[in-house]
Amino acid sequence: MVLCNIRQIHWGWPLAFLSSVMYGFVFVDAKLFAECGLQVFFALTALWGWWQWLRGTSSSGGTLHPQSMSRSVTLYSIAFAAVSVPAIALFLSKYTTSDVPWWDAVPTVLSLVATYWLGKKYTANWPLWIVVNVISIGLFAYKGLWLTVGLYAVFAVMAAIGWRAWLRVMKANA
Repeated sequence: MVLCNIRQIHWGWPLAFLSSVMYGFVFVDAKLFAECGLQVFFALTALWGWWQWLRGTSSSGGTLHPQSMSRSVTLYSIAFAAVSVPAIALFLSKYTTSDVPWWDAVPTVLSLVATYWLGKKYTANWPLWIVVNVISIGLFAYKGLWLTVGLYAVFAVMAAIGWRAWLRVMKANA
């Protein structure tokens, strides 16, 4: 899935759908409820992302290519995260048996933002995925999900590779 995203191959989105459904079950079992909810979101947005990469257009009306983000998208994203992290953490602490509500909420919310940015082909999605993956590695280690720790370490490296690749494409298209 991530390799397809790096190469801008739209088939990464259906693979994201399948992996999200499978990981939803893993996270329910680990009582990482926000992460499970995130997998539901990922499955739904995978359908949107697939459509976006097949039919979406840039702000100029052309085909989507790796691009920089506007100041307004950056500010809306920060505001969304600032409101959503505490809201989800408080919900988790009050209504679930989560023992890590804040550490579950942070990568969840940042993943929502990064997924939107990926769908719009903003190059900033890659460094945000690095942050998400590093935080998630700590969370999954705490939960004893060692195979997932390894997977997210690979994801972090792949995100760095993706960032570099997309910056190269963006520069070539400039």
